[in-house]
Formats: sequence, structure tokens, C-alpha cells
Amino acid sequence: MKLYIEEHVFTWGDKFSVLNEQGEEVFFVEGEVFTWGKKLHVYNAAQQEVTYIEQELFTFRPCYHVYIGGGEAAQIRQEFSFFTPRFRVYGPQWDVEGYFLGHEYEINCDGRQIAFIEKEWMTWGDSYELTIAPDADEIVALAVVLTIDCVVESQNNN
Repeated sequence: MKLYIEEHVFTWGDKFSVLNEQGEEVFFVEGEVFTWGKKLHVYNAAQQEVTYIEQELFTFRPCYHVYIGGGEAAQIRQEFSFFTPRFRVYGPQWDVEGYFLGHEYEINCDGRQIAFIEKEWMTWGDSYELTIAPDADEIVALAVVLTIDCVVESQNNN
């Protein structure tokens, strides 16, 4: 399965459309404005919230919590590394490693690829292509992409 994540430009707060392979909007992401830390709400096509992502404040390395159905489904932490960006997803126990200037990421679990993330070059706003294995949790994989975008944006602003 493939999802295409496209950031809306010239808006207050973070806003993304998530499209399927047929170009239909399957999810919509909206960030809260004027809050401490990032807070993102992900809605399905029926405008029901499917997940909520919240940044943990006052941590040495960036950490985000993913909530599904009111309970915590995953915790995404940026790991310390010198040359390639790395993240660890606690819950499903995924490892995320970035390649080629942070424009490509691979999500693995026990040596098996769960998803592949590719950030598009030269676009208005951030655009990602997310390829997900058939048995992987698409909501958590989408949360990983959104978290990576938040971390990269924050580091670019500093």
C-alpha cells in the first residue's frame, strides 16, 4: 500500500492531506496552533479522529506519543547518531533509519522492512511517499512520517 502525504502551504499550523494511490484523500492532518510542543490530530475521510500525536516536552532527544482510541499505541524517540537520523518506535518495536540527507527512511522490525518513506525534492511544502507492507499498521506508520517531519522542521528552525 502507498500513501502520499502533502503539506498545505500558507496555513496557520501544520496541515497535511494524505492521499491513496488513486489520489483520493483518505486522511487529513491538522496541528494545534499556539500550544507548547507539537500536537497533531489525524482524521479519516469520515472526519473521525483516528490518532493523536503529541510531543513530549523537556526531553534530551525528541519524543512523541501516538494515541489511538484514547490509549497510547506507540512512542517515537529520536536516537542519538552521528551520520544518519535514527528513531525507535516503542509499542510495535520498530527501528527507523534515515538515508541520503534525510530524504529516505526505512522502518524495520526484526530485520524485516515494514515501510519505506521517501521525501520528495523541490516541492512547495513537504511531500512524502510512504510504502507500507500489507501486514503493517498504517496509522502508526503515518504517525512515524509526521513525527519525522516535526523533528526535521524543528531542527531546521534552530
